[in-house]
Amino acid sequence: MARLAAARYGKDNVRVYKVHKDETTGTQSVTEMTVCCLLEGQIETSYTEADNSVVVATDSIKNTIYIKAKEHPVNPPELYAAHLGQHFLDKYPHINAANIKVIVHRWTRINIDGKPHPHSFYRDGNETRNVEARVSREAGIELKSAIQGLSVLKSTGSAFHGFVRDEYTTLGETWDRILSTDVDATWNWKTFATVADVEKGVERFDQAFEVARNITLKTFAEDESASVQNTMYKMCEEILEKAAEVEVVGYSLPNKHYFEIDLSWHKGYKNTGKDAEVYAPQSGPNGLIKCEVARS
Repeated sequence: MARLAAARYGKDNVRVYKVHKDETTGTQSVTEMTVCCLLEGQIETSYTEADNSVVVATDSIKNTIYIKAKEHPVNPPELYAAHLGQHFLDKYPHINAANIKVIVHRWTRINIDGKPHPHSFYRDGNETRNVEARVSREAGIELKSAIQGLSVLKSTGSAFHGFVRDEYTTLGETWDRILSTDVDATWNWKTFATVADVEKGVERFDQAFEVARNITLKTFAEDESASVQNTMYKMCEEILEKAAEVEVVGYSLPNKHYFEIDLSWHKGYKNTGKDAEVYAPQSGPNGLIKCEVARS
């Protein structure tokens, strides 16, 4: 015998752009997002009996994503995701949960002759601000915020030694190395009962994003890193200290290697150890270090 153990469906890769026009100053602000919305509920028969009467068409879900972007602010993305998810519970009694993911793409205002341009922007790297929301009848509104794709590198100030050495080890110890990674940082909020609770004190979300980003950059730059593990733990600790409503902080950091190139074969050039200047960036394999830090 077979049974449907779990199911969700919806629309993915919905691209949304919204412009805010300040008629007083003539300044425009823009937000570009990629949205995913997956629904759960009493939808079993659509799978087991070909009963489409319980299906909210994914095209309708796409349309709703656009309409809710018109009706509500899209900044901060946590609030937009909460509004969007709550709509499906309010509109459709047989839907029990909506799972929303919002990826906000980075547009930075252009400065011309030292002054911010009122309506021109440039793509400032591949870093995104992400939000995952689960809005359910049973548990309320669960939010997880994130920074993804923030590429960082420092040319010194990182070491790695004292690790396990055995018959499988070829890696040499180092007291000075290049450290580079693509930051994937997440922080889980306490559960909110309603959208009104999310909206009350909504400035918390932008503040926490800036706190997490600034701590990540400052700690990465200034820490005399004994390991990626220890540096990321310090980041988590400080974010928990600065963001009171955050319950768990996590990092996933690939260790992107840069290898010294021995050039001694060419005219005796010294290019290893303290003389290293030219390196070969590696595309893989790479280390991958993860952690989650929660309040005691």
